[in-house]
Amino acid sequence: MSAHRARKRFGQNFLAAPGIVARIVEAVSPQAGETLVEIGPGLGALTAPLLDRVERLHAIEIDRDLVARLRERYGPERLLLHEGDALAFDFASLGGGLRVVGNLPYNISTPLLFHLARQADRVRDMHFMLQREVVDRMVAPPGGAARGRLSVMLQYRFEMERLFGVPPGAFNPAPKVDSAVVRLLPRPPAARSATDEGLLERVVAAAFSQRRKMLRNTLRELLAEEELAALDVAPTRRAEELAVDDFVRIANHLAGRIRPASSSRRS
Repeated sequence: MSAHRARKRFGQNFLAAPGIVARIVEAVSPQAGETLVEIGPGLGALTAPLLDRVERLHAIEIDRDLVARLRERYGPERLLLHEGDALAFDFASLGGGLRVVGNLPYNISTPLLFHLARQADRVRDMHFMLQREVVDRMVAPPGGAARGRLSVMLQYRFEMERLFGVPPGAFNPAPKVDSAVVRLLPRPPAARSATDEGLLERVVAAAFSQRRKMLRNTLRELLAEEELAALDVAPTRRAEELAVDDFVRIANHLAGRIRPASSSRRS
């Protein structure tokens, strides 16, 4: 089969450094009997060493040419290929305890992370190669310039650790940015104390909608300055200064205000 040409529309940059592959596989440390899911197997740089460790591997690939290559190389009893877009894939359909790994396409990494975050209860852990800037945003502490909506919503659902950096030369074709590998471990449900996670997402999105403005402006459609102050959140602070627990406290206050009203309408 002829050499595959990387397609820009799929954000394809194929990992081509055996040493980096080995470090990722070592970080994942797959064991027999586990349910592994690889997002974007591409030319199979990670697929082969993962299959050396486990009997079967699920893989999600959108590029039909790559799917055909992988089917030629591996039988369905070893590699269960799901042809399609990972953004639309129902990870819950594979059961629970999922160990998800992949060199994620940089052009869809943020929406894909949000998609996976909503299915955190099905996941045991995730290991991803991402643009370094995205990893910096994921792990950014309160007050950091990189902190944003992605930081808060992922930190609400996961404990995260930046494992190591990866230079552009580890890929073919080489991207114009540095990369990094990150580990995500779901926080137990008891540690996620938002009464309404959808409302929490709405609060965080509103707070970061105009980064340079104070919370009294970005959240004014949701609650008054006096309510923020009563929640021990200064109205003059900006979204990036707040910890995850601050956002949860605001969202739970709003949920408590909404619920009695909706209950009275039903009675």
